[in-house]
Amino acid sequence: MFLGEFKHSLDAKGRIIIPSKFRESLGDEFVMTKGLDGCLFLFPLDEWENFERNLRSLPFANKEARAFVRFFTAGATESNIDKQGRALIPQNLRDHSNITKEAVIIGTPNRIEIWSEENWTEYTSDENMSYENIAEQMEELGF
Repeated sequence: MFLGEFKHSLDAKGRIIIPSKFRESLGDEFVMTKGLDGCLFLFPLDEWENFERNLRSLPFANKEARAFVRFFTAGATESNIDKQGRALIPQNLRDHSNITKEAVIIGTPNRIEIWSEENWTEYTSDENMSYENIAEQMEELGF
């Protein structure tokens, strides 16, 4: 499980420090891919395998299912953390997430998300987030 929010900067080569708190759970190798809402997802290998199994179970004949699978797998890359605790974010993923310099790294129960600071600020703004509405929707989902 990954918990917390951290701010870090990309270096000139496109690398970002992964918080030490996340490194052990993330593992030596992990999968980095496009995420929803304009962020990146970093999955430990076992979580990626679970996610990939779910992708494989989607109906091949369904156009939206194929698009969903392509979205996550086409830009996915196996990554690792160097001795300084950094991970390289490939250019295509930096472009997708609008990460140019400042980034926010957040934890979720099964993955890490990396956001451009600008996108994260906009996403979490009071104008965009109505926690009461979100809570009501979660109740409708049985949470």
